[in-house]
Amino acid sequence: MAQESSHAASGPPPHRVAVIVDENSNPFELGCATEVFGLRRPEIGRELYDFRLCSPEPRTTMRDGFFTLAGVAGLEAADAADTVIVPNRPDVATPRRPAVLDAVRRAHRRGARLVGFCSGAFTLAEAGVLDGRRATAHWQWADDFRARFPSVRLEEDVLFVDDGDILTSAGSAAALDLGLHLVRRDHGAEVANSVSRRLVFAAHRDGGQRQFIERPVPDAPDESLAPLLEWAQARLDTPLAVTDLAARAAVSPATLHRRFRAQLGTTPLAWLTGERLALACRLIERGESRFEIVARRSGLGTAANLRALMRRTTGLTPSAYRARFGAGPDAPAGRAR
Repeated sequence: MAQESSHAASGPPPHRVAVIVDENSNPFELGCATEVFGLRRPEIGRELYDFRLCSPEPRTTMRDGFFTLAGVAGLEAADAADTVIVPNRPDVATPRRPAVLDAVRRAHRRGARLVGFCSGAFTLAEAGVLDGRRATAHWQWADDFRARFPSVRLEEDVLFVDDGDILTSAGSAAALDLGLHLVRRDHGAEVANSVSRRLVFAAHRDGGQRQFIERPVPDAPDESLAPLLEWAQARLDTPLAVTDLAARAAVSPATLHRRFRAQLGTTPLAWLTGERLALACRLIERGESRFEIVARRSGLGTAANLRALMRRTTGLTPSAYRARFGAGPDAPAGRAR
């Protein structure tokens, strides 16, 4: 397996991502990390990440002995990484190796970003870096996690938690949600959309959505939300409200709310706001500098509303977002911290 992504000779090097693989690690989340951070992106025109796998042992047996991983770097790769993705394992009661926990602590002390997919929250908590912090984990381990790590503020019914320099996600598929969130945070909405299209995966599921979606596949084709979502996405610049969505779907607002919860794990209003904010980000990235125009074309109304939503969601003002991700000679070309 190729362990390092090449990058252009000019400009800063890409952001370095290291995934620590430990005994009995889950291969699915490993595959998610490789898909999001490890693949070359010729359609984008630059390498987004320098990606490495590393392990405390020359050979690592993956979950349930499915296969053995060899030929990866040692833990020194984690010591040089900007982002360290920690091991996640189904045997959450088994202590992690001291060498792995030490590598996590070293990364935290020097200011690296730490990421735990699914049961990876147990690794972070065992290393002591989650004390007093927000985190999430798969719902089936929530009670066990809370009993073992009472000092961690567990949020059990969300897809992922972004607590700044430490991020955690819930069940396996939520690793893709968190991965795309990191791409969006590092490189903007346009690049994240490009990566999501390659993955054939939803470009934006907010971390606050529920882990457990009651009916991910509709029982009846005519109850699918897909036609309604497509219709609404083409009209984000209009004064579209939840009542308009319900009328289009020929159901009551209460029924529409239940369908959104069941199929998407969110509310109609939260989905609509998220789509409008994502459109606003894309408009800024494509060079629109008049924020009142961005607000109007994305359906957010006013520049003040745009500013408030962007600060709450991205942590950046529209001006700061434009400076970081906008088109033009000052736009960043590579590494993001």
